[in-house]
Amino acid sequence: MMWQWRYENADGEPVPGPKTEEFSNQSDAETWLGENWRGLLESGVEQVTLLEGDDVVYAAMSLRAAE
Repeated sequence: MMWQWRYENADGEPVPGPKTEEFSNQSDAETWLGENWRGLLESGVEQVTLLEGDDVVYAAMSLRAAE
């Protein structure tokens, strides 16, 4: 299975973002997000959901700092 991030607005609706990368494992997906979250936020992505194939691994992870 391939891993990928789904880009979402603050309401959890999918939004267009940069090209969706596909990863062979969860660790690579998480590393990529750690390196690219600022650019995603600047492009209008508020939160992300990690998918393994069609399965949600974790959902609605905000890209903004906790207050």
